[in-house]
Formats: sequence, structure tokens, C-alpha cells
Amino acid sequence: MFRTALRNLLAHKARLMMTALAVLLGTAFVSGTLVFSDSVGSAYRDKTARSLDDVAVSVTEIGRSNTAPGEDHRVLDERMVATVRALPGVTSVRPSVSGVATVADRDNDPAGSEWGSTAANYVVGKDGKDSRYPLLKGRGPAAAGEIALDVKTAGKTGVKVGGTVRLAVDGPVMTKKLVGIVETDDPRVSAGGSLALFDTPTAQKLFGKPGQFGELVVSATPGTDQNELTRKVRDVLPKDGFKAQSGKQLAAEQSKLIDEQTSSIRNTFLVFAGISLFVGIFIIANTFTMLIAQRSREIALLRAVGASRRQVVRSVMIEAGLLGLVASAVGFVLGLGIATGLWSVLNSTGAPLPEGPLVVEPTAALSALAVGVVVTVLAAWLPSRKAAKIAPVEALSAVDQAPATRGLVVRNSIGGALTALGVAVMLYVSTLRDSGGLTAAMTGSALTLAGVIVLAPLLSRPFVNLFGRLAVRVFGVSGRLATRNALRNPRRTAATASALMIGLTLITGLTVAAVSANQGVDKMGAQDLTADYKVSSNSYLGLSPDVAKKLAEQPGVAASVPVRMTGFQSKGEPAGLRATDLSKLSQVTALKITGGSLTEVRGTGSVAVAEGYAKQNGLTVGSALPMEFYDGKKATPRVVAVYADNDVLADVLATPALVDPHLEKVRDDEVLIKAAPGRASGLPGKIKETLGGNPIIKVRSQDDLRRSEAGSIDDILYLMYGLLGMAVVIAVIGVVNTLAMSVFERTREIGMLRAIGLARTGIKQMVRLESVMISLFGAVLGVGVGIFLAWSGGHLLRSSFPQYEMVVPWARIGLFLLLALVVGVLAAVWPARRAAKLNTLESIGAQ
Repeated sequence: MFRTALRNLLAHKARLMMTALAVLLGTAFVSGTLVFSDSVGSAYRDKTARSLDDVAVSVTEIGRSNTAPGEDHRVLDERMVATVRALPGVTSVRPSVSGVATVADRDNDPAGSEWGSTAANYVVGKDGKDSRYPLLKGRGPAAAGEIALDVKTAGKTGVKVGGTVRLAVDGPVMTKKLVGIVETDDPRVSAGGSLALFDTPTAQKLFGKPGQFGELVVSATPGTDQNELTRKVRDVLPKDGFKAQSGKQLAAEQSKLIDEQTSSIRNTFLVFAGISLFVGIFIIANTFTMLIAQRSREIALLRAVGASRRQVVRSVMIEAGLLGLVASAVGFVLGLGIATGLWSVLNSTGAPLPEGPLVVEPTAALSALAVGVVVTVLAAWLPSRKAAKIAPVEALSAVDQAPATRGLVVRNSIGGALTALGVAVMLYVSTLRDSGGLTAAMTGSALTLAGVIVLAPLLSRPFVNLFGRLAVRVFGVSGRLATRNALRNPRRTAATASALMIGLTLITGLTVAAVSANQGVDKMGAQDLTADYKVSSNSYLGLSPDVAKKLAEQPGVAASVPVRMTGFQSKGEPAGLRATDLSKLSQVTALKITGGSLTEVRGTGSVAVAEGYAKQNGLTVGSALPMEFYDGKKATPRVVAVYADNDVLADVLATPALVDPHLEKVRDDEVLIKAAPGRASGLPGKIKETLGGNPIIKVRSQDDLRRSEAGSIDDILYLMYGLLGMAVVIAVIGVVNTLAMSVFERTREIGMLRAIGLARTGIKQMVRLESVMISLFGAVLGVGVGIFLAWSGGHLLRSSFPQYEMVVPWARIGLFLLLALVVGVLAAVWPARRAAKLNTLESIGAQ
């Protein structure tokens, strides 16, 4: 039976080509994802490991609990450095200071990514150099007016050694003399960030406190046990407020963090790879069903000469397994190209990915092969069962009879039950007003989609009949023949259309959700924010309070309102907190007080809360609000005002007096600007000029903010389109495959049609119309289900996004249907030409 399976595979290789292509593409997606995630993780780990080469122990300062009055508060200073350096086994202690500095490039834009603009002190060793940063040109910074940059950042600035570099931390623009260019293994820099190096006193002034360090990096003599040395370091540290870790522990933590980050990317891509493979199942099952129907005489003969039903099943499964193995092997090789392309595409979009070689782990290859084989074998299981049920005498004596088909009563009953259950769950989800219904929404969506797939043969009849009437009127005989061919085997029509339906369901649902979210963003900006401009930082550090003061003095500015964003916990639940000048807040936001008085919010003893937060936590004017800040300290201010929910203002409003003591460093997250009447248009340029062309400053109007938010949503949507594109391509391959095999199956019929006068053009039209019917049927189902799921599931977004309101983008929906029509026409090109080229006499005599 193995030889029989192998011969069948070789004999029908042309007919199995499209099926192999579907498996190939699905496994290529899987292998590409695995290789990509392994390669990114390896690149990060390699960079991190090299940056930790000389780290035996790392000492950092952490939050300390309250201490008694007069107790000595030790810090990481030169005295601590000397204490640690005196320990046996220690060769050196490198005191480091790090932070964030934004370097301006040639166009005065940030030279590095927002989360990768790093800065540190240049620590001179015994050889006069910092071993972390090998010098390529010049020397290390040694004075307040000097700076060194990594080689990539220096290239972006266009500044040579001896030239002037412009940069900023959180305040005004600084200029420094570039004295050196260095290399670095910092993974943040290799992933698109920048590195600026300062002398130690300057770094302490910018990123910490004079005389204090952020970390002590301890190097040890060769052969020193890191764990033992870590214990010795802990013994000389104060018991509270410091953390000592061995280099191995630090590397393990970094490796774990990298694994978490790469696994989230991998899992996301694997979900879409799984969708592609699921779509491929329909094609594989369709192919083997048609092949078995065409080989009924052969299978019957095997049964007649003694093959058991189990052997027939095994033969088909072996054939499927060999097909899956070969297609998966080729798919794995193609996946290497996908991994390379994915890396390049994400890097071109500014994603923070490090440079590195492709890493091909054995597990990736084995996983891709296993997935391809398992999916192919599972998809062929039902057709193999049908093959085993072929009666030898019936098949041998009824050569020209069409294979018998079972009724659809049981299938329709199951499909109806699944669809009804799924719709019921989604209708329940549409009544929910919190985000806790995500599991129910996913379950309901899966049930609805599964039910429609099972019901597809029943649903295909009215659609094909309706489309067929139009086809008959326009194309005559060709239209009638195409309609009858589509109705002849509703299971085949449904399976082919379902593959396309799955992709279009997801694409339509995501499109409706994205367009609705964009409209919600527009509405939010119009309703909640009345400021003309928002000034913020390209760095996550925020802005110095001096920025808001300077802007307030700018001619044409009616109000400059700084906002500090933080959070707290109340009874274990997190909440958002905004601190600002409450007397000016109504000038820049649509603030509406519904209870109490905002003027009563003073000092540290009172706050205002949003209506939704008050209702959720049982708060009213006069209630006490227990708050625990991120520094561990607590406060219990009273609620003196309640305001209407406003996305700009978060859950709680307070004065800076309450919030500032709990911030590590007082900075503004944004400054809201209201322009004086008639002065709004030219204000952004004047603001940038006032702040000295600062590279960290972003000045955005409401339109800019809306475009930015909409752009982020659209970027995600286009990424989803790209990831779902593979599933759609596989579905199109399924249409081509079904038509091509159908042409082979109907060779004699086509020959008869040619013999009685149907021209080659009519044959081509017949195949094309059948293809269009199948494609449009799948598209209509996908669009309908996608809109329904987007409507019902979209209600969950309203709990966290009240402005969300469903909008159906009919123009895009129409485009999807038009593309489905084009797909139908293109998918039929090869099968139609093949059908038209069949020799009439040879076709009539075909078995």
C-alpha cells in the first residue's frame, strides 16, 4: 500500500500541485515566524551578553522603607565605591550614571528612537578608556562641554569630531563639542536608538544628583565565584534600599525579558499562520475528495484484490503525509526568505529591532515539518474514510455514474445549531458594558464562523440561483452551464468559498472596527479637548516645568497649562491621575462639573473625580479616597468635585502639590496651549523658535493629533491586512485548484459540449462564471459575517472608549466585493484555457 500511495502521488502530481502550494505557503508562514522570532531573540541576547561581559556583580539603589530620624541614608557615592572596591576578588568598580538624551540629526529631528535615546557617563579605566565603548575616533568626554556619540548617531548628525552637537534632555537645547565617536553593543542602540556619552559630573547633574551614581558595576578576577562575591557585596551594603545581583542573574533576567517580548511577537504571527493553515485545510480536503471520486475504479479494484478498508485509509493517509512532508520542506526554505523580509519590513517602519544573522534552530525546522504533515493528514482523513466505503462491485459496474452524495439534513442541523448559538452569544456580548466579555466575544465569533461554514452548502443554493439568473440573461448557455456546475456539488462550492470567506470575515471585521475607532478619535478630540495645540516630548522623560513657563510668556498664547500624568492604586485597583493648574483647565478642555466645586480642590487634601470612576467606586462629594502612590506612600484626600467623563482628564484630578512629592523628578508630560484670538495659525513656528528648535519638542494641533491617532490605527490595520493576505492567497489557490480539478473531472462532458457546438469561448465563459460565483459567494458571506461580528463585538470597546460608534465603510466593502470579482476572473484564467484546449474526440473517449 505504501508503493501504491507513492505511485498515486507521482501519477497525480500535477493535480496535487496547487494543494502542495497551499501547504507550502502555510508552513512557510509558520517557519518564517519561528525563524524570525528566534533570530531577533538571539540578536538581543547576543548584544546583551556582550554588554554584560565584564559584569560580575551589579549594585543598584531601590526604594527603601521609612527609616528612623537621624539614621544615615547611604547612597551610591564614592564612599560606597571605595567600600566595594576593597573587597577581595574585585578588580574594578565602574560607577555609572544613565539616562535619556535626545540628539538632533541634520534636520533637527531626533537621531534615535523615542525609547532608545540613551545616555551614560564615560568612565575612564586604568588605560584611560571606557571598555564598554571602544573609541573609533577622538577621545572620551572629560569636561562639561564635551560629548561622545556612537558611530551611527554621529553619522545622522553629520557632525565630525571637533564639531558642535545639539541635544536636549527635558529642558532647553544644549550644545556640546563632539570629542569622540565610539562603538557599542547596547541592544537599544542597535535597534535604532542613539547613545550620548558625558563626563561623570555632567551626567550626574543631568540624570541624577551630584556625587551620586545609578549603578555600580563590579568586575572580578578570573575564576571568582560570582555568587560568593555577590554575597560579600551584600554584606557591606546597608540592609535596606540596595540590590546586588550577580552578572549571571542579570543576564538571566534580561534573557527572560527578551523571551517575553519575542514570544508576544511570535504568538501574534503564529495566530495568523494558523488562520492560513486552517484555510488550507479546505483546499486539501477538497482536493482529496475530488481525487478519490476520480479514482473510484482504482480503489474498488484494490478492494477486489484483497485490500481492506483500513489499508485503503492508510494508503490515502500515507499519500497525504508524503505530500505534506515535501511541501513543508520546501515551505521551510521559503520561510527563511519570509523571515528576512519580515525583518527588513519592520526595520523600515522604525520598529526597534537589532541587527543580527538569521538563526535557524532545529526546533523551528521540525515544528514546520510537523505542522505541515499533521495539517495535511488531518485534512485528508475524512476523504480517506469516504474512499474506504467505496463498494468494489458498485464502482466497477458503474463506471460513468456520478458518485452518490449524501443528504445535507444532518449537516444543516449542526450548522444551524452552531450559528444560532454563536449569534446568541454575540447578541449577549452586544449588551455588555465592560471589557470582561472578551472571552465570550471570541467564543461567539468562533461559533458563528463555524456555523456559517457548516451551513455554506445550504446557503450556496439561493446565492448561485440568484446569480445564475443574471448569468443566464447576460451569457446565455454558458451562464446556465456554470450555474448547474456550481449547484451540482454544493459541498465543493461551499468548501472552496469558505476558504475565501474566512479571510474576508476577518478583514471586514477589522476594517469596520478601525474606521469606527478613527471616527471615535475624531469625536473625542472635538468633545474633550479645546486647546489649540499640545506640546509634548519625543522622549518619555517629559518636559521641564520651565517649558510651560516660557510658553506662557509667549505673545499669542492665551493659556499655557502643564499636565503631569501619573497613577495610583485605591483598594488594589489602578487609576489614572492628572495634576495641573485647575484654574486654567476649563480654557483647554471641555471640563464640565456635575457636583461640588473645582475651586475647592486645593493643596494635598482634596481631589476631583470623574463620574464613571465615582460611580464605579461608590464615591460622592465628601467621600474619602484612599490612594497609594507608586513610591509606596499613601494619602486620603476628600472628593470635593465630580466632573463628566473626559478622556483627556482621566479618573482623578489633583493639584501638583499632592502629586509632585511622589514623582522621582518633577516633569510635565504635556503642555496644553490655547491661542489668543486670531493668533493660532502662526503659533507652532513661534513656539519652536521660543524653545530654540529643541529636538525633543513636538507641537501638534488637534488635526495633527487626530491624524497621528488615525495613522496608528491604520498602521495596525494594514499590518493585519498583510498578515491575512497569506490566507487570502491560499483561498485563491483553492479556487484555481477546484476549477482545474473540476475541468479534469468533466473532461468527457466538456468534449460532448464541444461536439454539439459550444465554442471554445463558451467553455471559457462557463469556467470563468463558475469561478466568479464561488468567489462572490465567499466574499458576500465574509462581508456579512464580518459586519455582524464587528457590530456585536464593538460594544465591548465602548467601556474604555465611550466615543466608539460603529461606522460601516461601504466604499471599502464595495472594493472588497469588486476585488473578489477580479479574483474570480483571474483564478479562472488557467483552468478556462485548459478546458478550452481539450481535444474534442479525445475528451469524449476519456475515462
